[in-house]
Amino acid sequence: MRGPGLIGYEPIDVRWSGDSQRIYFRWKQASDPMRTPRDTYVVNRDGSGLRKLAENESKLAPPVDGVRTRDRKRAVYALDGDIYVYDYSSDKARPLTQTTEVETHPHFSRDETRVAFTRAQNLYTISLQNGALEQATNIAPSPAEPKLTEEQEFLKKQERELLATVGDRAKTREENQAKKKLENPRIAFDLKPEHTLVSLDLCPDLTCVVAVISEGAKGAKRESVPAYVTESSFTEEIPGRTNVGDLQDRQRIVLLNTATGAVTWVDGPVKDREVEMQAPVWSDDGRKAVFLARAMDNKDRWILALDATSGKTRVLFNEHNDAWVGGPGEYTLAWLRNSSEIFFESERDGFSHLYSVNIDGGETTQLTSGKFEVLDAALSNDGSRFYLTTNEGSPYEQHLYSMKVEGGERTRISKAAGKHQVVLSPDEKYVADVYSFTNRPPELYAGEIGLAARELTTSPAPEFFDYKWQDIPIVEITARDGVKIPARLYRPANYRRGGPAVIFVHGAGYLQNVHRWWSQYSPNYMFHHFLMEHGYLVLDIDYRGSAGYGADWRTGIYRHMGGKDLEDHVDAAKWLAVEQGVDPKRVGIYGGSYGGFITLMAMFTTPDVFAAGAALRPVTDWSHYNHGYTSNILNTPQKDPEAYRISSPIFFADGLKGPLLICHGMVDTNVFFQDTVRLTQKLIELGKENWSVAVYPVEDHGFVQPSSWADEYKRIFKLFEDNLKK
Repeated sequence: MRGPGLIGYEPIDVRWSGDSQRIYFRWKQASDPMRTPRDTYVVNRDGSGLRKLAENESKLAPPVDGVRTRDRKRAVYALDGDIYVYDYSSDKARPLTQTTEVETHPHFSRDETRVAFTRAQNLYTISLQNGALEQATNIAPSPAEPKLTEEQEFLKKQERELLATVGDRAKTREENQAKKKLENPRIAFDLKPEHTLVSLDLCPDLTCVVAVISEGAKGAKRESVPAYVTESSFTEEIPGRTNVGDLQDRQRIVLLNTATGAVTWVDGPVKDREVEMQAPVWSDDGRKAVFLARAMDNKDRWILALDATSGKTRVLFNEHNDAWVGGPGEYTLAWLRNSSEIFFESERDGFSHLYSVNIDGGETTQLTSGKFEVLDAALSNDGSRFYLTTNEGSPYEQHLYSMKVEGGERTRISKAAGKHQVVLSPDEKYVADVYSFTNRPPELYAGEIGLAARELTTSPAPEFFDYKWQDIPIVEITARDGVKIPARLYRPANYRRGGPAVIFVHGAGYLQNVHRWWSQYSPNYMFHHFLMEHGYLVLDIDYRGSAGYGADWRTGIYRHMGGKDLEDHVDAAKWLAVEQGVDPKRVGIYGGSYGGFITLMAMFTTPDVFAAGAALRPVTDWSHYNHGYTSNILNTPQKDPEAYRISSPIFFADGLKGPLLICHGMVDTNVFFQDTVRLTQKLIELGKENWSVAVYPVEDHGFVQPSSWADEYKRIFKLFEDNLKK
């Protein structure tokens, strides 16, 4: 339960120097203090020269994210509130701004001689030649107009008509305002109180500014999370989120004409539905723009061509799902180098695949196909090939492939079984690869494409390697509907027939945990070895709703969480008895977040299947969870109350028989501690006695303190020891 204090920290934010000789990344070793952030490191691609950069050096390292010029030789980026430009030819960075104000969202002008950025909710441009700074917009909050009563309005109008001095003064003021508006049209757009500026982009031809605006929902009520253990010693309130079905913010696009000051709101794809819009993506020639829009009811998404003059849109692609649109590539959208076609991902054929379509319209072209998912897609420097990360060949591995831009045969670049997160060198001859396997945490590797890569980092503490962590075998379980359910099987070498078993339920719902790479549930992976040592067989399944297996699997829980996903766990428990010799009366279940929810549903609705359960930070009533996640699956409580009733454990608490442990962090800003409090009251009212609650006063949704982790898992182990052992 030491977590990173044992396994270390994964190398992240990997990027190359411009000459393809050095690799930069952020990293911490297991021995580094938990409270400190990751440091920036650099290493030569042959593994030599590994060192931590000083703070001033890290500011001048290649950017983690940046907007590149078309020749990819320069990048502009924001760092610590200032704007920098990085030259990959010389591998040097220089600041463009050094101010006390926060500057964000930098991007190049079409001719790449200026950089546009946002400061104080306005767009500025700065010359790369002489540093000349210009303010392109003057966006400001709308002045609050005093609301007059009917009597006050009457007197105001009368005064203007009765007294010439007052009338002349008002007329002069109005004429001056109109003149100023003509002379400086940039002041034409005022932010309303319900508007929040998300981003500002300069149109490539300089004729407009594209503003993405978040429209706040009036009347929405936010929860608050009390923190009881604080520096002040007083209870403090942490602002929370709204609940599902409450009024929601949405994003829209507005075009600001730089010549006339005209304000044009961009049309949605349909007139009778609310949609949320993403920022436009411009073609390399700067003449065309496309953007993604998603229906607020989650059933449709569109790719739209944008006329930046009129604000009119044209549908290039529409995807509908009677459940909800989604998948790993839902927000993939970019241009091919010809500036006449775009590429994107869709689950149109049941799996997330790559498609292209011409900007002038017509049929889409499917570029990949098969029972696998495209997880990431990027173009080569010259635009002739795609580099794709997919799970083809096995849903339990992720590899990098190359493919011609027209589609066709793919060539696998990564070799070793496991998960590869590859960053190609600028010359596209070398790979920097964050690679992990079932029993090896992620490490940074590098090498020439086609040759064996060299390990550059060692993250865990030395004692991590003293224990023989297993490559847990993957099995398939036949569910009641004939579908094969993937599972990890932790089986003790000396397991005796009639012994106990524990089923672990991963969280998040849409997440994969049956695979051949290091689990993000590493504490559970290691705890399961501990359980094996104490005679337990452990099973961990990718139930319906998990990621990695296509659209039907993803949406298998639509309108009933705790339906097919729980059935998969019940069928797994029966499989343990029939195929593995487990005593069916000695099967326990546990999990956190969504796993905690499933544990509650299992203990309440199938009490004769599971002898004991531990529900960690569980959702107990989906009407109290967030909108973005829940409305996808269950619609909204107002429109589909039955879906919420049959999916919420609190309505089935009377079914509890076996012993139940509930653990919850009290400053959980994801699944509020209120969920456990409400269920506690329900269990009290029902007169249930075989349950307990452990609270963790300083922990959020994901625990941080090793002492909290250890306390929680000691309680889980005791629950199983007391109730699953004879």
